[in-house]
Amino acid sequence: MSLQIPHDAWVLVGDGEKALFFRNEGDTEYPNLVTIEVLNHPNPPTHEQGADRPGRFNKGPDVQRSAVGDTDWHRMEEEKFAGELADHLYRAAHRNEFEQLIVVAPPRVLGELRDSFHKEVKSRILAEVDKDLTNHPVDQIERVLVEKTG
Repeated sequence: MSLQIPHDAWVLVGDGEKALFFRNEGDTEYPNLVTIEVLNHPNPPTHEQGADRPGRFNKGPDVQRSAVGDTDWHRMEEEKFAGELADHLYRAAHRNEFEQLIVVAPPRVLGELRDSFHKEVKSRILAEVDKDLTNHPVDQIERVLVEKTG
């Protein structure tokens, strides 16, 4: 069974740094995704964002010290961007800009989005696709989505 993208449905294709919003101007048999908006969120690797050495702390009254793990700044920025995307979609849903939504993102980002979506957005989601397609041309995104089996 192939994925059906209804006419006027929105498709969000995102990752931790970029989000592409499309509207299907075609029909379910021949989708024609037209770009509505592109959002970019600069997110360099953690080693470029955090320069401090990991912290250490004393555990109890003895002299033994324990290391604290490095902060994953890149992951934190992905989570922040997922929250921003969820807010963006909530405002659009509240203005009735879309009735149906398909969300495409890599698995970890998809999970972060799922956790951030408001119930008003969740109720409009037709499908979730766990793929990273943000750097693909639109015709390839259409092909991958139509060929996706459910």
